[in-house]
Formats: sequence, structure tokens, C-alpha cells
Amino acid sequence: MANAGLQLLGFALACIGWVGFIVAVAIPQWKMSSFAGDAIITAQVTYEGLWMSCVMQSTGQMQCKSYDSLLKLGSKYKHNKFIFY
Repeated sequence: MANAGLQLLGFALACIGWVGFIVAVAIPQWKMSSFAGDAIITAQVTYEGLWMSCVMQSTGQMQCKSYDSLLKLGSKYKHNKFIFY
């Protein structure tokens, strides 16, 4: 009975790990950089991920754009993206 419980626990942890993996790959927050101008109104945060890049304005509005080409990615992202294909 203890063996079945351990197997069930292992299966549950594996499923949680897969969900975490999918979420981590899908989000664009792999690299973050911010810029704040002279006024707080001009503040921006830029996020780069494997599939898209996003810019968030100080107003809270976020605009995302998918990469048109694999060549626009940095070298470390190209290598990581090939793993998922």
C-alpha cells in the first residue's frame, strides 16, 4: 500500500512539474529591462521571452508582439527555442 501511495505522489509531482514547465516556457518574462525618463509618465518595462516581446507602459497597458522570424532572437534564446521544437 505504501508503494502505491509513493507512486501516486510521484505522478502528482510530475504533473505539477509539467504544468510549471509549460507556464515557464509560455510567459514572456525571461528577460526584463526598465526605463524611467525624467517624468514618471515615460516609464516603460520591456519583457522578452521565447515567443514574444512585450512593453508595459507606466499606465499599466501592455503591448505584446510575436517574433516574425527566428533571426530576431538573441543567440541564447535561439538555442533554448530549438529545444522545444
